[in-house]
Amino acid sequence: QVHLVETGGGLVQAGGSLRLSCAVSGRTFSNYKMGWFRQAPGKEREFVGAISRSGGSTSYVDSVKGRFTISRDNAKNTVFLQMNSLKPEDTAVYYCATSSIYGLRSDLSAYSSWGQGTQVTVSS
Repeated sequence: QVHLVETGGGLVQAGGSLRLSCAVSGRTFSNYKMGWFRQAPGKEREFVGAISRSGGSTSYVDSVKGRFTISRDNAKNTVFLQMNSLKPEDTAVYYCATSSIYGLRSDLSAYSSWGQGTQVTVSS
């Protein structure tokens, strides 16, 4: 089965930056579209963005457009989430996930394998 491990979370001040990584193993990484989600305490898991198999297309939720960038390195079986201009409302556990469903989907049901998550905390 596919195994995903997110790293790079931490505590930052508002306006700062973090870069999350998600290392994928188990099958050919380039077979999967990749998504990033986040979940704050007491809230539903929220779509952040997704990237196509080749990395040529991306999609983002409106609240992170212009601040977050998803990229991937298929040779290293890794997807990244670069987060700039962080806000306190970005505080959440961030998860990466794989998808084989057509399109860059924002719904949870389109994603089949998930990492354990990494905590991002943005202070005022």
